[in-house]
Amino acid sequence: MTTAGQPSAGPTALELRQLVAGYRGVPVVHDVDLHVGAGEVVALLGANGAGKTTTLLTISGLIPHLGGDIDVLGITQPRTTRRNAAAHALTLVRRGVAHVPEDRALFYGLTGREHLRLATKRGEHDAVEQALEHFPALIPIIDRRAGLMSGGEQQMLAIARALVGRPQLLMIDELSLGLAPIVVETLLPAVARIARESGIGVLLVEQHVTAVLAVADRAYVLAQGRISASGSARALAADPELLAASYLGASPSSE
Repeated sequence: MTTAGQPSAGPTALELRQLVAGYRGVPVVHDVDLHVGAGEVVALLGANGAGKTTTLLTISGLIPHLGGDIDVLGITQPRTTRRNAAAHALTLVRRGVAHVPEDRALFYGLTGREHLRLATKRGEHDAVEQALEHFPALIPIIDRRAGLMSGGEQQMLAIARALVGRPQLLMIDELSLGLAPIVVETLLPAVARIARESGIGVLLVEQHVTAVLAVADRAYVLAQGRISASGSARALAADPELLAASYLGASPSSE
């Protein structure tokens, strides 16, 4: 089930073709086709357990894919095993892939500045300042330990840390998790601006459906590990019946 809406015609940041992914050889994601263009914001929606996080972990190389093809920044990724997954994930980071996980993966005893410096590539002296330009609220607290920051400040720090690596593909898992709606309404447009100003392809896993569709270019809905709807964010937002049915993997007329 699809809606109108075509992938970006520009350079490709990410292309999934018939992706099969899961754990210990057991698939939980089946035959997923997905495209993210450079400078494009794509939302990956779905109920808890639909396979969204598994998809991101597979793209990042943190778990091996079981079938299909993954093209990242124009390069088809080789099949990996649990044994070489970590080395492959590091290769993807160096190539320009950044992944902000659901738990943000911050070190609570380190300051914001220390997080950013640790993630900065050698010779990129202005990367920290440029990342902070996107999140000016971090500037006065940048020397505060991450454990003493609010949830919104921690999320801004996690995204800023990803940006100092100069990524070409940025994936964010559950940006709004644990955050007040007013914070989400600030962060989502900021991420969209970053994509469009810098040409970074962004893939957002998000439960705050209305807010993310307001800033995304396109969206896919996963239901039980399969794409149940896809199309322009505007078209999906305008058809709540289709969106609701897609979360269940059902046709809107099946009731």
